[in-house]
Amino acid sequence: MPPHVTRTTLRGMTHFPPPAEELRLLDTELRQLDARRAQLLARRAWLVATIQQAVRPAPQSWPSRPTPPGPAARPEASAPGVQNALLLLGGILLTIAAMVFTLVSWGHLGIAGRSLVLGAVTLAVLGAPVALLRRGLRSTAESVAGLGLALTVLDAYALREAVFTGADGTTYAAASSTVLAVLWTAYDRALAALPGSATVRLPRPAALAVAQLVLPLWAIAAGGGAHTVTAAVLLTAAADAVVALRVSERPLRPVAVVGAFGAGGWGVLAAALLSVDAAGAGAAARAAALLCLAAAIALGVAWFAPRTDLATGTAVAGALCVAAGLGGVLRVSLPGAWTVPAYLACGIALLAAVRGPEAVRRGITWASGVVQAGAVLWGVPAVGVTLLGPTAWLGHIWSGTPADARVAATLDAFWPPHAVTVPLILVVVAAVLATAVRSEEWRTQARAAALTLLWAAMLVTPAALQLPYSVGLLMQGGTILALLVPTTRTATGPALLTSLSLAFLSLATEPTTLVVLASLTAAFAVAAWRGRLAPVSAAVSVGYATALACAVGAAAGWRPEHVALLVLAVPVVAALVAPRIGDPATTVAVEAAGAFAGLVAIGLAALDLPLLALVLSLCAVIAAGTALRPDRRPVGYAAVALFVLAAWVRLAAWRVGLPEAYTLPVTVPALLVGALRRRRDPAASSWTAYGPGLTVTLLPSLAAAWGDVEWTRPLLLGAGALLLTLLGARHRLQAPLVLGGSVLALVTLHELAPYLVQVTDALPRWVPPALAGLLLLALGATYEQRLRDARRVREALGKLN
Repeated sequence: MPPHVTRTTLRGMTHFPPPAEELRLLDTELRQLDARRAQLLARRAWLVATIQQAVRPAPQSWPSRPTPPGPAARPEASAPGVQNALLLLGGILLTIAAMVFTLVSWGHLGIAGRSLVLGAVTLAVLGAPVALLRRGLRSTAESVAGLGLALTVLDAYALREAVFTGADGTTYAAASSTVLAVLWTAYDRALAALPGSATVRLPRPAALAVAQLVLPLWAIAAGGGAHTVTAAVLLTAAADAVVALRVSERPLRPVAVVGAFGAGGWGVLAAALLSVDAAGAGAAARAAALLCLAAAIALGVAWFAPRTDLATGTAVAGALCVAAGLGGVLRVSLPGAWTVPAYLACGIALLAAVRGPEAVRRGITWASGVVQAGAVLWGVPAVGVTLLGPTAWLGHIWSGTPADARVAATLDAFWPPHAVTVPLILVVVAAVLATAVRSEEWRTQARAAALTLLWAAMLVTPAALQLPYSVGLLMQGGTILALLVPTTRTATGPALLTSLSLAFLSLATEPTTLVVLASLTAAFAVAAWRGRLAPVSAAVSVGYATALACAVGAAAGWRPEHVALLVLAVPVVAALVAPRIGDPATTVAVEAAGAFAGLVAIGLAALDLPLLALVLSLCAVIAAGTALRPDRRPVGYAAVALFVLAAWVRLAAWRVGLPEAYTLPVTVPALLVGALRRRRDPAASSWTAYGPGLTVTLLPSLAAAWGDVEWTRPLLLGAGALLLTLLGARHRLQAPLVLGGSVLALVTLHELAPYLVQVTDALPRWVPPALAGLLLLALGATYEQRLRDARRVREALGKLN
């Protein structure tokens, strides 16, 4: 110990408790040690029992597999969640009890008792959160405060039943809502003024929720009509929007957002219905004022919204409200056909009012696009009728000139009402797309859409304006020529659709049909020659040439089978022109269209077998001429098939029933081709070279021989099969050997079948089973030898070609 440390210093540094206090501390430590010892002993006993159970042998015969320990059980609800649920449930039960007391048991008390009970209970419940907050019990205080707010509603109902029995129900509801909103706000402020950080959050959202009823109820109580009530609802939505934008507290802001969207949507819907139902200028103006109020609220929210998507969405809604309001004013002053153009004008005018932040400008632009898209969709039925309606002329070919273009387009359809302004709408929207879209990213798509709308306007104009039939044909023809000038793919589709509509419209009279089909053939041929999507234009030209040939034949009074010969001129010209085209895709398109024309000719001649045989032969000649080109050698197979079909049809026309007459013309060329292939490629299989040709004749002849009662066919077929078998054995060819031998065996079996039946009838009944048993015994005794013989036969056949 250092010498400078005195005893007085040591006595001050060491603390010795009094004897009684030290004894108490020792007793406490001993009790804790006893408790810990008892816990350890219990744990030891459980471990001993577990070890003994594991060592004890199991009673079952199979060893048991130890069960792996499962995951520890976790509570599915947190302690605060359980607490809040219990508090909420308790508050709900107390509120229900208070409602039952107020509504059912109220008559058992006098006026003094009623006031005393409800007043005392309400004051006690509303004052309880003060004490609870001072003790830090915020959740309990929140639940009790909610119960107190519910009791104030019951107090208002009790006062209505007991004191203000003669008051108007709507007026009393409006006054009660106002008083409750004020009282609940003051109650929230009073609780917030208490010392400490903890406070309840329910009164302010509840006050905002009940405040949603104040203005609409006062408007109804004052006798206001639909316009007044709608204005009150929109003003409520405006107040909610202000609260939602200025207040960031979580309990209050969601309520304000829901109220703003709910009241705003209700108000906009009501104002829109009032605008649609307005019969005069005054009513339409009042509805427009309401819609403009809604637009001002929405645009104000968009201007100050913290999120871009919210700003854009509310800007779209506000701009649409403006367009709907102004369009409703114009609607009552214009004829019915100009209703959609009026709304469209208001939608386009929105583009001139694009101001403010980027999100607001984008929303207003989108709203204008929505209005324009709606106007275009309104005109789609008229365009569809104009485009598809002429197909009804297929059932009224050359029935006479219609009265006008609308009658021609609606032969079996109806014209949409008020569709006379559809061309104007389409042209205006096309002009907006062509001039208003300045973004490089969207300019190409906008111009393509504008071109499509202009095409639709030109297509629907004759029917919409009820122009003469000939004028409608000329306008559609001019539209086709205009669409064939550009080289873009966008113009090709409309040109093709317009040409189909024009072709169907031309079926009204014979001269018109011939002139239109000839003009379409020439127009698309020139477009293909000038490189305007040559493959499509060339194929369409060949198709219209085919239709022109059919129309010329029908105009001349020819039968369909004779018209087929005229139609064959189209594939002939296509086969002659195709090799001289430099573009491979156009060449293929022309050849495919020519082949389709050939199929049309075959279909026209299908009912006259001699002419059908002639048409098939001519098609085979055309295909053979095409196969002379080095790059079209495979077409030769089609030529051979057509020649064979022509021969078969000719034989059918001559009523030839011998199957060999149909099969030999196929077998002989097939065998020649197989022989040439074997000469070029000696390793080629005989099944590939000769199998198809031999099968075509042998199988039908064998089927005919089995049903033939004469001896000529079996004799000739058997001789031929024997010759094939010998040739196959001589040249070691597998296909002739197997096919010839099989057919020879079947023919022999067919010829010997009657004699075998006679022998079988002459034998006793026990002979066939005995012979079958002997055969089975012989096969069983020589089973291994038969297997070796079968392997040798298979190997011998495998060595053949």
